[in-house]
Parts: sequence; structure tokens; C-alpha cells
Amino acid sequence: MDAALYGPGGFYVRPGGPGPAGHFRTSVHASALYAGAVARLLRWVDAELGHPRALDLVDVGAGRGELLAGVLAALDPETAARVVPYAVERAERPAGLDPRIRWVAAPPERTTGLLFANEWLDNVPLEIAEDGRYVLVAPDGTESPGGPLDGADRAWLERWWPGGGEAGGAEAGGGESGRAEIGRARDEAWAAAVASLERGLAVAVDYAHTRDARPPYGTLTGFRAGREVPPVPDGSCDVTAHVALDSCAGPDAVLLTQREALTALGVSGARPALALASADPGAYVRALASAGEAAELTARGGLGDFLWLCQPVGIRAWGGAAAG
Repeated sequence: MDAALYGPGGFYVRPGGPGPAGHFRTSVHASALYAGAVARLLRWVDAELGHPRALDLVDVGAGRGELLAGVLAALDPETAARVVPYAVERAERPAGLDPRIRWVAAPPERTTGLLFANEWLDNVPLEIAEDGRYVLVAPDGTESPGGPLDGADRAWLERWWPGGGEAGGAEAGGGESGRAEIGRARDEAWAAAVASLERGLAVAVDYAHTRDARPPYGTLTGFRAGREVPPVPDGSCDVTAHVALDSCAGPDAVLLTQREALTALGVSGARPALALASADPGAYVRALASAGEAAELTARGGLGDFLWLCQPVGIRAWGGAAAG
């Protein structure tokens, strides 16, 4: 998985082409409303920090920098002038990117502000367990049994995916299959990202599941040109698996759905009043289009079911009753 995504010729690092946006649609690509919501969250963090002279905005898994560009465009001039934006990506910097955006391979240390990771953790490589052993994958996608699970991975499964990956997983309470995706590497990657933040808020947004509803057969899959494909690790497609976000959560973290988070940030799919159609037809059409985009971002059974993990560092928590 690591070689297929980030090795020579890997899906995320090969030069040229449309980038991730050419293969799958994320919330960032769906609507500018998403960047606007992140901008409002950044302003909340800014206020919590007492409006520091430099306000860091770190986008982990930044793609081609679309989210950062959208947030900078949505901010008021005074706030935007204090923002120090970082795009964390392993691919090369794209041509024409806003020169204010700093392109880095890892989150910078001792930042103060907002660290945001939209659909990053699902591409952090992980191991798969089945019947008490690792699953090996050939370059053509063929799977075969590997060696027995080591102690750390077995302990992670026992705590976060009971019965998953063990022989007789269904009998052990792990659902209908003994297959599971070991999220320990994602936990470690997220902990390292959060540790780079001196004060502020770290947010991970992703396809996710929690301990009470682990998928019985796992979620490993591939995407190419907008279509789901077999997860063949040859660099030709995205290889991804949903994230056990509850296992990533640190002290005082809040876990909520994207629908809840975006609603708290003012994104609403409510239709505009019909009276506006007569008073200002152009404004009505624009408001109707915006409502449609908001509905897509917050839809149950779709993007609205993504989970947001909101981890405060030296400030109060954001999310749920504290949202807004």
C-alpha cells in the first residue's frame, strides 16, 4: 500500500495528471462552502488563541492545495494577513499555487492554529489481519496468508476490533468474518500530527467507523477516474480503507458527524424563501444552488456521514455543545 501510493510512480506522487480530484470527489471538491466552513472554524480557533500575530493553518494531505486556497479566499483581509498556510504533501508542489502557501513533506513543529486533515488518514498504509495472520498482497492484488500477528497488532485488535482478524472471528464476536484492518499505524500518524501542534485544534475528517460498528469484512478498496475498482497495489489507483477514528482520539477529543460539524459552522441545505424568487430572481437562483451544495455536503448516507475527530491542544474543545 505504501509503495502503491507513495513509492516511485505511486498514485499520489507521480508528476502531471489531474491529481486526486481527477479520480474521486471529496468535500473540498464538492463545494466552496466546505472551505468557507473551515475558514469559520479557523476564526473560532483564532479567537480562542487570542488572535496571535501568526496564525498557522496546516492542511495534512493537501492534494493540490485546493482547500488552503479556498480558505484564504474566504477569510477577511485582516485574518488572512496573519495566516501562515502549510500544505503537507509528498507530491511535488503544483504549478500556479498561491505563493503564500508553504509546501512541506511533514507537519511543521510547534505550530499555533488549526491543523486540518481531510481524507488523509484513510491513505495512511495499514496491515490487514485474517484468521490470526497478516494478509499478504501481490502486485496484481492477489492475497495470500502471511505470518502470525505480532503482539502490538494483536493488542490493538483486542482493544479496538474485538474478534476481528482472529480465527473464528464471528464466534469471537467480531461479526461474520475474521478479517480486520489494523489501525495502529493511523493512530501513530495522527498522534504525531497532533504533537506538532503547540496550541490550537487538530481535526481529522474521513470515512470512518467506531468500535460498536466495525465492518465485518473490512473496507479496503480502490478508486480510479471516479469509479470504485479492486485495490490492486500497482500505482494505477487509490488504495484506501476507512479509519477507526475512535482509536485515534486523544484526551478531550470530540467525535461528530460531518452533518453535525458543518451545521454548527453555518452550512445549511434549507431552501431559500420563495419570496426571494420574486424580489431578486438572481439571488434566489444563487441561494438555491448553494442550498443544493450544502445538502450534498451534509447528506445522510453520503458526505454527511463522514466523521470529524476534533482534538484540542491547549484550548477548549470544539464540537457538540461547544460547537459554533
